[in-house]
Amino acid sequence: MVDSSRAEPVDLTDVSIDDQFWNGWIETNRETTLEYQYEQLESSGCLENFRRAASGDSGGFEGMWFADSDAYKWLEAASYVLADGDVDSDAGLDESRRNELEKRVDDIIDLVASAQEDDGYLNTYFALEEPEKRWTNLNMMHELYCAGHLIEAAVSHYRATSDSRLLDVATRFADHIGARVDDEIDGAPGHQEIELALVKLARVTDEQRYVELARTFVDRRGRNDRFEREFERVESIAGYDPDDGGIATDARGAFYEDGEYDGSYAQAHEPLPEQETVEGHAVRAMYFFAGVADVAAETGDRELLERLEKLWENMTSKRMYVTGGIGSSEHGERFTDDYDLPNETAYAETCAAIGSVFWNQRLFELTGNARYADLIERTLYNGVLSGVSVDGTEFFYDNRLESRGDHHRRGWFDCACCPPNVTRLLASLERYLYARGPESLYVNQYVGSTISTAVAGTAVELEQTTTYPWSEDVTIDVRTEDPATFSLELRVPSWCTEAVIRVNGDEVRAGENDTSGEAEYVTIEREWDEDRIEVTFAQSIVPVRMHPAVGENCGRVALTRGPLVYCLESADNDRPLRQYSLDLEGEQRTRKDDELADDLENAALSNPVVIDCDAIAPSLESWESDDEGGATESSGTDRPPLYQPDDRVSTKSETVTAVPYFLWDNRDPGEMAVWIRSA
Repeated sequence: MVDSSRAEPVDLTDVSIDDQFWNGWIETNRETTLEYQYEQLESSGCLENFRRAASGDSGGFEGMWFADSDAYKWLEAASYVLADGDVDSDAGLDESRRNELEKRVDDIIDLVASAQEDDGYLNTYFALEEPEKRWTNLNMMHELYCAGHLIEAAVSHYRATSDSRLLDVATRFADHIGARVDDEIDGAPGHQEIELALVKLARVTDEQRYVELARTFVDRRGRNDRFEREFERVESIAGYDPDDGGIATDARGAFYEDGEYDGSYAQAHEPLPEQETVEGHAVRAMYFFAGVADVAAETGDRELLERLEKLWENMTSKRMYVTGGIGSSEHGERFTDDYDLPNETAYAETCAAIGSVFWNQRLFELTGNARYADLIERTLYNGVLSGVSVDGTEFFYDNRLESRGDHHRRGWFDCACCPPNVTRLLASLERYLYARGPESLYVNQYVGSTISTAVAGTAVELEQTTTYPWSEDVTIDVRTEDPATFSLELRVPSWCTEAVIRVNGDEVRAGENDTSGEAEYVTIEREWDEDRIEVTFAQSIVPVRMHPAVGENCGRVALTRGPLVYCLESADNDRPLRQYSLDLEGEQRTRKDDELADDLENAALSNPVVIDCDAIAPSLESWESDDEGGATESSGTDRPPLYQPDDRVSTKSETVTAVPYFLWDNRDPGEMAVWIRSA
C-alpha cells in the first residue's frame, strides 16, 4: 500500500447528512431525479434492451451502444439511497418510498441477470445487433466500460443490502473477461472504467485476481497497438456500417494527426510512467487516473503515484477552469494545449468534473494531502452542481463559462452519461466528507453531518453544524465513548486567508493561512471526551485573474467568495453583459437574496448570498438619436453613430449583481459570464 495508512474512507452508512445547503440537493436527487431518470431509462429503450436480450427478441437495440451503463449508474445511485437506514427521518426515504425503490431495484437486477449469457457475457447491444463480433472493437464499443459500471453497481448494491444477486452477475462477467484477456481481449479498454471497478470488486470479494486484471489493463495502455490494428481492419470489427462507416470509424479523426496514428485521445500515446501532460478525452483520463490510483494503493507502486501527482500538477496549473471543469474542446471532449481555456466554447463535461472528484478522492486517501480534498470542494460546488437544475430534471452535458443566451440544460440526451453520473455522486456525498487514519480523523468537507466511527480504538461521534458555503462559521462537537487521545485534522481551504479555530473556547489557531494560498490540515491532538470546536474561515469577495497566456481573459476577473465561483446573468442585470466593466476600486458587497430563492422555488437555497459590485458601463446618450428623432450632435444624422472619438464617449456608474455559477440557467434564459472586464 502507498501511504494508505494516511487516510482511509469511512463507510457510507457511518455518516448522516443534515445540512441547510445540501439537504435540498440530496432530497431532490432522491425523491425527484432518481424517479425522473428511471422514466427516461424506460422511454429511451434502455431497459427494453435488457428485456429483448433476455427473451431473445429480434426487435433490435435502441439508443447509444453503451446505454447499458446508464442503467448500471442508476442502480448504483439507488443502492446508495437504500444504504441510508434512516427510514421516516428527514434525511431518509419514508417507508413506502423505500419499499417502492427496493422493488424497482430488485426488478432491474432480475432483468439484468436474465440478460446475461451462459458464458457470463453481458452486453445488450451485442446480444441484439452483433453477437458474433464481441471483443473486436475494444476502442469504441465500450464493452469493458459497461462491464465496469455493472461491477460498480453490484458492489454498491451488495454493500447496501448484503444481497449478492447482482454481485454474482458482475463476478461472472469479470471472470469471463479475465479468461479472455490474453486472447480475444489482447488490448486495453477504449473508454476506461473497468480498472477502478475491478479494484472495488477485489476489495469486496477479497480476490486478488481482480487487482491483477486491473493492473494488466493499466500496464497495456501505451504499450499495445490494439487500437491501431482495429483501425487497419475496420471493415471486420463491430460497429462498422458499409454505408457510412458507422461507430467503428467515428474515432478516426480523434486518433490520427496528419495521417499518423496518435493514441493520446485514449491516453494510449505512451505508457503512463512516461506521460508528462494530461491528454485526450477528459472523462476517459479521469476514470483511468482513478483506476491507476486504486492499483497503486493495492500494489504499493510508488512510481504510479508519483506520475499521477505530476499529471495533477499539469492539469491544475495549465488545463483546468476556475470552476474545476476540465476538457476544453467539444471536438473529442478533450484536453487540448496548455492555457487553451476558452469561455464561450468551453466543454467542461459534467462527467469529467465528476471523474475529477473520483480521482482526487483517491489521491487524498493515498497521500493525506489537503490539496486534493480542496479541489474536490471547488469542483463539487461549481463544476458538478452546475450540471443539474435545482429541480433535478434538467442537465448540462457541457458547462460553458460564457453564454449569449443560447445554451441551456436539457431533460435528457441521446448520450445520457452525465445525468445518472450526477445522481450517483450526490447519492454518495457522505463518502467525501471524512476519512480516518490510524490515530486520526480527517474533516475534509464542511457539511452539516454526523459521523459515528472508531478512532484509536474507541467509538467516536462527531457532529458538524454549519450554513457553509454561505457563512464562514463551522461548529464541530466531538463525543467519545471513553476519553481517548487522537488527532483531528481540519482542512483549511486554499481560498481562506484567515482561519480561527477554538477548542472549548480556547484558541488553537488564529491568523493568516500559513501556506499562502495552499490548502492545509490543522492538526489538533488531545484527549477528547465531550468537546466543542468552533471554526471561522474568513470569507471575502476575491476577484481572481487568470494566467496571461490565456489571452481571452486578459483584463478580466472572476468573482469568488469562499468555495463559490460567481457569474453575471441577464436575469439580474439590465445591459448586455459585455458592456460592464467591474470597478475594482469601488465597492463589492454581499447580501442574502430571498427573492432569488423564491424565484428558484427551492427552500434549500434559503438566504443565498449574491454579490453586488460597482461597475462602469458606456453612457448611451451620445450613441442614440434624440427623443424627437432629429440629428444627434455627434453624428449630424438621425441614426446612431457606429464610431466616435474617444473624447466624446462617456461612461456611467452602474451596479451589477453576481450569483453563484451553479445557479445559472435556472431562471429566465439569457446571457451569462464568469469572466468580466475590469475597469
